Amino acid sequence: MDRTFLLNSFLLGAGLSMDAFTVSLANGLNEPEMSRRRMCVVAGAYGTFQALMPMAGRGLVRVAAARFRWFQRRIPWIGAALLFVIGGNMIREAFRRPEARPLNGGTLFVQALATSMDALSVGFAIAAYELLPALATSGIIAAVTFCDCLAGLAIGRRFGLLFASHASVSGGCVLIGIGAEMMLRAL
Repeated sequence: MDRTFLLNSFLLGAGLSMDAFTVSLANGLNEPEMSRRRMCVVAGAYGTFQALMPMAGRGLVRVAAARFRWFQRRIPWIGAALLFVIGGNMIREAFRRPEARPLNGGTLFVQALATSMDALSVGFAIAAYELLPALATSGIIAAVTFCDCLAGLAIGRRFGLLFASHASVSGGCVLIGIGAEMMLRAL
């Protein structure tokens, strides 16, 4: 693999991981007492989805490119809708109870799915790659996402301790903002 390939894969990972970084920031705000082990699990979930989606997109392109185009145009809208629901629930829950509730597996799954929807379209870019370079690109994307999400969780956790009373509302607003930005990009 040449340097250009590695650099391009790294930059692709950096670009794709920004939504997951921001959601991780919100999760850190919402759960300021999150353990390091749990932070690795959460970051790993985002990294895994960011790796799987390009490969899934690559497979879809190779199998049914024409039918996938219809779905591809809707990817940002689906991701945005998922983030609106999650963000709205975080805000609603903040007013139901005094403290933030830890991230559960179902919510993590939906967040990881929603923030990796744009990575699905990367399958078009790597559809021409042989299997090993495509896997290498997906692995680099996963590693970058994992590191970015760990940083987001750590930063959010730090500020969550300072602003614990407003963390769920802030986190929910961040998720809704990301969803709105996804929709605006899709227009």
